[in-house]
Amino acid sequence: MAVEEWEDFVVRTDRRMASIRKAMPDTARGFGDLAKAAIAPGALDSKTKELIALAIGITARCDGCLAYHARAAARLGATREEVVETIGVSVYMGGGPSMIYGAEALDAFDTFSKG
Repeated sequence: MAVEEWEDFVVRTDRRMASIRKAMPDTARGFGDLAKAAIAPGALDSKTKELIALAIGITARCDGCLAYHARAAARLGATREEVVETIGVSVYMGGGPSMIYGAEALDAFDTFSKG
């Protein structure tokens, strides 16, 4: 799926995620705790971890992953050059489909880094 408006996509996805969180609160809370623990700074800083998550989102072809991790990377100060290198590694690991989703990821990052 090609997303044209990343900010609108996040708003719509947030609504859908609120519904699923309400339907399965314990699972959603556990997933949220897992996400916080995984992204917390340790041997790797949070920005690096978000770039890794973005790379995985590219290779998994997950639009929601692109949106949320591109936004998080921008908020954590990732540069466009860092995102482009992340996309390069994703293409290396995921081939042609990752090239397509890499372009989507860069568009998402560009959208969120402007705000």
